[in-house]
Amino acid sequence: MIPAILFPAFDPVALAVGPFVVRWYALAYIAGIVIGWQVARRLIPKAPAAGTPEAMDDFVTWATLGVILGGRLGYVLFYRPDIILSAPWEILYLWHGGMSFHGGAAGVIIALALFCHRRGVPFLLFSDRVTSVVPVGLGLGRLANFINGELWGRVTDVPWGMIFPHAGPEPRHPSQLYQAALEGLVLFVILQWIVRTPRLRARPGFTAGAFLAGYGVARIIGELFRQPDVQLGFLVGGATMGQLLSVPMVIAGIWLMARSRPVVEAPAA
Repeated sequence: MIPAILFPAFDPVALAVGPFVVRWYALAYIAGIVIGWQVARRLIPKAPAAGTPEAMDDFVTWATLGVILGGRLGYVLFYRPDIILSAPWEILYLWHGGMSFHGGAAGVIIALALFCHRRGVPFLLFSDRVTSVVPVGLGLGRLANFINGELWGRVTDVPWGMIFPHAGPEPRHPSQLYQAALEGLVLFVILQWIVRTPRLRARPGFTAGAFLAGYGVARIIGELFRQPDVQLGFLVGGATMGQLLSVPMVIAGIWLMARSRPVVEAPAA
């Protein structure tokens, strides 16, 4: 029998001063937003311009609200619809955890549409800049999942299988790390290459489409190693909820990339 790796005894609390507690998960959200914001505001002026850096500064608040409200509502609708009838007040219990990326993505898309309409900013070009940095937050969020010892993988016999404290005695895939690499690092590198390539950046919606399709594929792959949510289990055809929700993202992303056309002649690289 191959020996398993014991999960490191991480403290999910990063900082505690009296009653004030800051968890790694909260820091991951904050760091993802701040780092993404700084990278995106430097991409805004690149031709064809998608507004001003100040517009990106203003959008940070909109994006934060979209992530939090959409993420929580998405989690309730997709993963815990039972509490809508049994305890609807728990929808507001953000401190209990439970966020959905797909819900957060929907929240940010709505925020983008409203913000761009109100400010007269080109929707697709602005969305390209925003989506190009989203993997920063995704990668950090998955690392926080690992630190918290949550959202673990399926039972495995690979040499790096890990025993998580609340997942039973069997070694499991550290799927949080797989997803941090795919949804975070790999997707970020691909999107940054796309958005920094003049001829691709000049095609409104291409980067956003690449993000949607890229994340969808990364999530579908990652879910092959991740243990499904206990209250849902496997669904249609043995797929998980995360995989089913990602299929429309892949289709929408491919459609966006296919229909994108240059708005101006791209400058020489």
